[in-house]
Amino acid sequence: MTDFPPLREELRGLAPYGAPQLDLPVQLNVNENPYGPSPACVADIATAVAEAAGSLNRYPDREFTELRTALAGYLSRDTPHGIAPEQVWAANGSNEVMLQLLQAFGGPGRTALSFAPTYSMYPEYARDTMTEWVTGHRESDFSLDLDKAHALVEEVRPSVVLLPSPNNPTGTALPPEAVAGLCEAVGDGGVLVVDEAYGEFRRSGTPSALELLPEHRNLVVSRTMSKAFALAGARLGYLAAAPEICDAIRVVRLPYHLSAVTQAVALAALRHAPELLGRVDDLRTERDATVAWLREQGHTVADSDANFALFGTFADRHAVWQGLVDRGVLIREVGPDGWLRVSIGTPAEMTAFKQALTAVTEEGLT
Repeated sequence: MTDFPPLREELRGLAPYGAPQLDLPVQLNVNENPYGPSPACVADIATAVAEAAGSLNRYPDREFTELRTALAGYLSRDTPHGIAPEQVWAANGSNEVMLQLLQAFGGPGRTALSFAPTYSMYPEYARDTMTEWVTGHRESDFSLDLDKAHALVEEVRPSVVLLPSPNNPTGTALPPEAVAGLCEAVGDGGVLVVDEAYGEFRRSGTPSALELLPEHRNLVVSRTMSKAFALAGARLGYLAAAPEICDAIRVVRLPYHLSAVTQAVALAALRHAPELLGRVDDLRTERDATVAWLREQGHTVADSDANFALFGTFADRHAVWQGLVDRGVLIREVGPDGWLRVSIGTPAEMTAFKQALTAVTEEGLT
């Protein structure tokens, strides 16, 4: 008797991706923006959705031209070269953007590469597209040794290189020379994807990889509206790249993949970009204060350019995580063994986290 259902062999026994969803007073585990849209923004979104609802009997604009134009305008603020609409692509969250990139440029007989520790979904994108997955390694401070990275690229000759900056789960940002050098190492035989999901939280003076697009036609820079834009529930991710790359993705996208409602919500949010991004500076300040406090308590903390902090190390990190849960605080058990990650929340939420961690420490669970 055969096993049912007839699942692909490499998928048998695997659990679906996902962070624990627990109904706790303080939730600091999935890097959400703790500040929701204002009533004015909510009203604009509601109006936009209502207008879209009147034509839901029709398919949406499959090229989402208006949204691509608006996203190009937004991204152009981060590069002196500007971004044209034909350089922009969007999908249902940056997860779908990444999957489409692997569908277009990965596949059987091709390889994707990243450097651990990194985002845990990357190998799943490779698995789902039947792309071979290769993992290099970061240094003890979570930086990249560029000589080692170049050597691995030369050895593997990957079709896709995935490099988050700031990195998840460490928060580490890549210097421009690392991006430029690896683009050259990858060459025209592959694409280098700089995942800037947390790009808006980077420190002042840290440039976006968007600035390098004119020099490297194999460079892709992805963003999301889930984090800094406080729109995790809207599911809108996007990228900027050479028009040829965007055209290639159109081949693998599903028909009408962005609903009219999604497009309406994203356009309304972009009209309120200054307001939605207005708390980014507050979150940066809270992040730096949290990192400083954790270090004062004797913890090791990775330098972070994101809206989270990776800290440790603990002999039994699960016991620490559970101790925080028992006190109403949910953080993430992720990254290298012994480390934990806390998202940056409101001042009140961070105070609750500090009090809970102090209590756990005093109990000797660390």
